[in-house]
Amino acid sequence: MRRSSSPSEFDQPTLSESDGVRYLHFNTEWVQGAMRVKSPAELVLEYTGQMMAWLLFLEPPKEEAIGMLGLGAGSLARFCAKHTRSPLLAVEWNPAVTAAGHMFFRLPGQNRLQVEHADAGAWVADPLNAGRCPVLMVDLYDAQAQGPVRDSVKFYRDCRRVLGEVGVLAVNLFGRHESFGKNIDNLSKAFDDRVILLPEIDAGNQIVLAFSGPRLAVTPAELLGRAAIVEARYGLPARRWARALTAHAVDGVLHL
Repeated sequence: MRRSSSPSEFDQPTLSESDGVRYLHFNTEWVQGAMRVKSPAELVLEYTGQMMAWLLFLEPPKEEAIGMLGLGAGSLARFCAKHTRSPLLAVEWNPAVTAAGHMFFRLPGQNRLQVEHADAGAWVADPLNAGRCPVLMVDLYDAQAQGPVRDSVKFYRDCRRVLGEVGVLAVNLFGRHESFGKNIDNLSKAFDDRVILLPEIDAGNQIVLAFSGPRLAVTPAELLGRAAIVEARYGLPARRWARALTAHAVDGVLHL
C-alpha cells in the first residue's frame, strides 16, 4: 500500500490503551506508537530504543536538530526532549497525527519540537534542508505498518544530504517483509556500503544505521566503552547493542 497525495480514512489516528500504555493506530490493529501514561518519556517499544543506537557513534548535536521523519506517537521526540538539549524537528505528513500527539501523547511544546507538515520524500529532497539534521531517524509506515512508504535510492541519498558532512541515519525496517532486501541494497548504494544492522527483535523490526562523513575504524573495546557511557547516561541497553555490532568486526575492527 503506497501513500496517496492526501490522508485517507485509513490514515486517521485511533487509540487503544492497555496496562497503562496508550497506543496509536491508523484504523487497524497495527501499533504505530506507544506511551506509558505515567512515564511519557519511556521508550515502550523495543525498536524505538534501538533507533537511538546512533548515540554509540555521535553525541547529540548542539546547534543542528535531531530529525525524525514520521512523528508517530512522539516517543522519540519525548525521549530526546528529556535527555538532550538538541533542537528537535519532526516531519509528519498527516496533520491529524500531530493533533492526536498534542491531545493524547504529550508532545513537547514548540519551544523544543518543531513539526513540519510535508511528505518526507519531498522534504529531504528540498535543498534548503541540506545539512539540517546530523541525526535523522526514519520511521515511515502507512496503515498496514509493513514496508516503508519511502525507500528509493534517491530518497536515501537525499537523507544523506540532510545529514550534512558528518551524521548518522537510523531507519526502522521489517526484517521479515519482502521490502527488507531492497531497502538494504538502496541504503548501501546511497551510503557507499557504510551500513550496519542491529539484530532483528521479536516484533520483526530491524534497525539499520548508515553513516556520512570520514570513515570510522572502531575496535570492540572502544565501542563497548562508549556503550557503557550511553547506558549510564540515557538508560538504554547500549552494551547489548554494542556486543551485537561487534559481530561485524573484521580483524578486530569495525569499519564504517
